[in-house]
Amino acid sequence: MNQYDVKRKDLRQLSEYRKSIIHNPPLRNLFLELTLRCNEHCIHCGSQCGEFTDSFELSCGQYKKILEDVKRDFDISSIKLDITGGEPLLRNDFFEIMEYANQLGYLWGMTSNGTLITDETAKKLHACGMRTIAVSIDGLEHTHDKLRGRRGAFASAMNGISALIRCGDFGHIQITTVVNHQNIHELPLMFEMLDSVDITSWRIINIEPMGRAKEHPELILTKKEYQYLFHFIREKRMQGYPLTYGCSHFLGLEYERQVRDWYFLCNAGLYTASIRANGDIVACLDIEPRPEFIQGNILTDNLKDIWENRFEIFRNDLSDRNQKCRQCTECEFCHGGSYHSWDHDKNEPVICFKDILF
Repeated sequence: MNQYDVKRKDLRQLSEYRKSIIHNPPLRNLFLELTLRCNEHCIHCGSQCGEFTDSFELSCGQYKKILEDVKRDFDISSIKLDITGGEPLLRNDFFEIMEYANQLGYLWGMTSNGTLITDETAKKLHACGMRTIAVSIDGLEHTHDKLRGRRGAFASAMNGISALIRCGDFGHIQITTVVNHQNIHELPLMFEMLDSVDITSWRIINIEPMGRAKEHPELILTKKEYQYLFHFIREKRMQGYPLTYGCSHFLGLEYERQVRDWYFLCNAGLYTASIRANGDIVACLDIEPRPEFIQGNILTDNLKDIWENRFEIFRNDLSDRNQKCRQCTECEFCHGGSYHSWDHDKNEPVICFKDILF
């Protein structure tokens, strides 16, 4: 049996498993979007974060109640709490919220731009239970600062990463890079730079036409750049480097299991739920905030009830909505792709790697 036959067998088993849990899936990842405020203004931000000083945010007391309710209704030992924003550390009550989560027994990590992390902050993060963190580095210094809309952003982020490393004892320190037309040529130099830094892994994702990135079509990768990107990731992984591609997109038999540890499966509403900064209950935070995707609000609805009785829109194949997808030979493996990269007006994928990678 060659590698492609093995992959087809694995993917068919994954597809059957998906069918078996689709009506009663386990919640494995709960994202809390603590704020939409951010001290950077990234031109590729999917959430369009920035200076939202007047926007509504759940209070510290409300978050404590949410954490209590989730612990009461779910087995939190099997749930990863993912803290995100905006920049979560902009909240004055951040450590009060996360210390409470730690006291309740949650396993948690967060995403951050790293610019607010000092040695003292790193120690406080460790003390209140954070064990994983992903910090964004989107190119070499000039490119990173340009993409993030702030001079000095690169230096501040790298200082934050150094503080985390000095603190030690974190389970996983990850660098995340959004690859686009402006920074893809910097990947070899970024590899040399990050290879000398004591991080746990480097996660690469391609820019997606969503959020603020829709205003910058010049950043979208070309066909040849996509091909180069996945060849680069696979080559470094074969050399033993802890480099991985993000969870988005079915990549065809050539690259599945080659550029990340497991096969593609969109987790939105299947393993993953999220609570937005205003309390709205959604699936994946990368999915555009259309009314039909809001399943309830945590201030008036119970998450367990919503998880068990809503989310139907995410538990059906996107490919069923599009004749071309239904007729595709990879349909049973792809299921139409990722919900965040689907055009829900035209009912077609915004990005499909057929005819690009396979």
